Amino acid sequence: MDYLLKYQQWLEDKYFDEETRKELTNIKSDIKEIEERFYKDLDFGTGGLRGIIGAGTNRINIYTVGRATQGFADFIKSEKAEKELSVAIAYDPRNKSREFAERAGLVMAANGIKAYVFDELRPTPELSFAVRHLGCDGGIVITASHNPPEYNGYKVYGDDGGQVPYPKDEAIIDKVNAIKNYSDVKIISMEEAKEKGLYEIIGEQIDDAYIKSLKETCINPDVIEKMAKDIKIVYTPLCGTGNKPVRRILEEIGFKNVFIVKEQEMPNGNFPTIGYPNPEEPKVFALAIELAKDTGADVIVGTDPDADRLGVVVKDKVGNYVYLTGNMTGAILAEYILSQKKEKGVLEKNSAIVKTIVTTQMIRSIAESYEVEVFDVLTGFKYIGEKIKEFELSGSNTYVFGMEESYGCLAGTYARDKDAVAATMMIAEVTAFYKAKGMTLYDGLMEIYEKYGYYSEGVTSITLEGIEGTKKIKAIMNNFRENPLSQIDGLNVIFEKDYTKKEFVSIKTKEIIVNSLPPSNVLYYVLEKDSWVCIRPSGTEPKIKIYYGVKGTSVEDSEIKKTRIAKCLDNLIDNM
Repeated sequence: MDYLLKYQQWLEDKYFDEETRKELTNIKSDIKEIEERFYKDLDFGTGGLRGIIGAGTNRINIYTVGRATQGFADFIKSEKAEKELSVAIAYDPRNKSREFAERAGLVMAANGIKAYVFDELRPTPELSFAVRHLGCDGGIVITASHNPPEYNGYKVYGDDGGQVPYPKDEAIIDKVNAIKNYSDVKIISMEEAKEKGLYEIIGEQIDDAYIKSLKETCINPDVIEKMAKDIKIVYTPLCGTGNKPVRRILEEIGFKNVFIVKEQEMPNGNFPTIGYPNPEEPKVFALAIELAKDTGADVIVGTDPDADRLGVVVKDKVGNYVYLTGNMTGAILAEYILSQKKEKGVLEKNSAIVKTIVTTQMIRSIAESYEVEVFDVLTGFKYIGEKIKEFELSGSNTYVFGMEESYGCLAGTYARDKDAVAATMMIAEVTAFYKAKGMTLYDGLMEIYEKYGYYSEGVTSITLEGIEGTKKIKAIMNNFRENPLSQIDGLNVIFEKDYTKKEFVSIKTKEIIVNSLPPSNVLYYVLEKDSWVCIRPSGTEPKIKIYYGVKGTSVEDSEIKKTRIAKCLDNLIDNM
């Protein structure tokens, strides 16, 4: 019953503030709640922390944020002991975000590491940019991305502006786990931190430099100048950080007819009218579609709370607004970027696109048509950022575009994380490009399908929360490993790729493929007829995620094939 001892310590120790101890007093008769809050430390995973806001070791609060920051500070100092050190810190509109950002800054300052803290909320990609722009040794952003309102999180970045990759992420985890007592976390007052020059507020200058970098990624400013006045855009920030930067970049490159969903305009950590602020969910666009119908908008765009993911809604041939998946949006952007760069003669011979293993295989077909190399990485944009750094150091390739199926992409190397502000700008540009040809974005997508094939993908997420949920997720993964699949919906498995292993062996030919990616709890099945399935636990939410993709002869054919695979996978999971 260790959790009861931990609970009692937090309840009685005057190190923890009165508000925290009062919150814990209010649950003293709820043993299950006490267990959930104290049965473990909130995991500092490969990207940082993410958890429910509240008091306890398994919750995110100023104490768990302080512990994480102390571990990160210890790591930075061990890496660069003889250097004046600094970090940049940003935060989103979630509840407690500003408080957590300030605590992180003061812990860094107490460790002799200068903290550059944004004056108000900023997008995650701008934090990535700021680390590089200021020459910092690391970065922190307080965000839980698109999680429900009760969550918040803490992500760490390296000196290249990317999320810290393997094996450095594990070294940071070790430093955090080495801190057994919260009283070992160093902290000084705001007044002392500023007096010592170890806490500096940043803002407008970084904004200007960031926006300038985004503008430099525009490919056809002449098309925008010609068509912008005829383009109508509906934008929803989903009560997040995108409101100011998205509106600014659209206006500065020439788009004036931008209509904002007023109910979702202002930052609000409770996300009223939305609930689950995820642009992957069609229902968050209900108000935006109403506004689009009223204004006759060509395109609807929405950014998640930390503005690194973009959702897009377009008009189909009969005038209905339809949702694009992250794969569809990425395919449109990839085709546009490569085709236009080639047409202008600026597509380097060693150009590369980087995508995650669960991203549509259409990207490979697009890239190959322009003789561009494609690199697959594990799920998580930090692996794409790591690849950009690798290209720059080796000179082997020129990064052109990177994307993941979960609505994130990056064109350009000014940052090392997905950027929905830039993606919004690019979608607006592509809309203008197609409109100049008498086409809609939907028409453009259909043209891409006709050219490369009718690819279609889906994902099923199964939420399993708490202690029992963790056990069930582990059991499901073990079941798949102990009972290898030979076929899915009548399609034979050609390769089972278990990313915990160093080699993959073909079921049919016994061919061996070396796994060059870091070990990860992922199972990937290559199937016949250009189909595939991938199963993995989420790294940021209490979910197991099942991805799948097919290739058909038409939109209808690919949808039928995808639906059949999805049903087969649902039955497999239900039987477990």
